[in-house]
Amino acid sequence: MREVRLGDVIDDYCVKCKRIMNHSVVSILNEEPAKVRCRTCHNDHDYRHEQAPPPKVDARKAALFNEVLEKVDPSVDEEEEDEVVEEEAPKVEPPPKAKKKVKGK
Repeated sequence: MREVRLGDVIDDYCVKCKRIMNHSVVSILNEEPAKVRCRTCHNDHDYRHEQAPPPKVDARKAALFNEVLEKVDPSVDEEEEDEVVEEEAPKVEPPPKAKKKVKGK
């Protein structure tokens, strides 16, 4: 691959567009792009090597899941769980069906 120069067009992940888009090289550090500008939304950001950032939601969900697992009481045996009888839900009668309306002639 040839050496990258200022103003060259390269692909990168745009943090504003949230897609891989065409970018112009704005600054170079150690012969690699350091800053790029999106050619679609004109947003400047660090060069991300076409890598999308990891989703933040997954980290929060994992933390909540681990917190719930810590609160679970591990001393409950499977035998005790089998002996627990679930209460039956009361039967609910379905609502009466509506009669069809017949229009007069």
